[in-house]
Amino acid sequence: MADIIKISDATALALHSMVHLAIKPTEQSTTAEIAEVFDASKHHLAKVHQRLTKAGLIFSHRGPAGGVGLAKDPSGITLLEIYEVMEGPMMCRPCLFGKDTCPRVDCILAELLPGLARQVRDYFEKTTLAQLAEESNWGANIK
Repeated sequence: MADIIKISDATALALHSMVHLAIKPTEQSTTAEIAEVFDASKHHLAKVHQRLTKAGLIFSHRGPAGGVGLAKDPSGITLLEIYEVMEGPMMCRPCLFGKDTCPRVDCILAELLPGLARQVRDYFEKTTLAQLAEESNWGANIK
């Protein structure tokens, strides 16, 4: 059965890493530091950061004073933008069997699934990094 929304490990890392950067948007962090915070592979996160850099969401500087940082104001970056960089267009399917429309007239979830899919997309489209950074308590633990 298909998921209502697909979120890969890479996308989860991208979302978490971007919120981490949004807590102190004028500062840089290294990929290694961020990977340690989320107990993730530094190499996997580096590939995620490459995609985010190519999309213009973060910048990356090499060297001893290097690191990654937000390339845009966090209030101008939505979760949907990050999601679509990593996964492509968000396809919230209203059918758990992966169909575009339910093949059964009497589907037991026909009323529920399209609304859930719409709510997920709306949330990703309206929610910015700045909002999540402000709402999270992550900043209390970041020096």
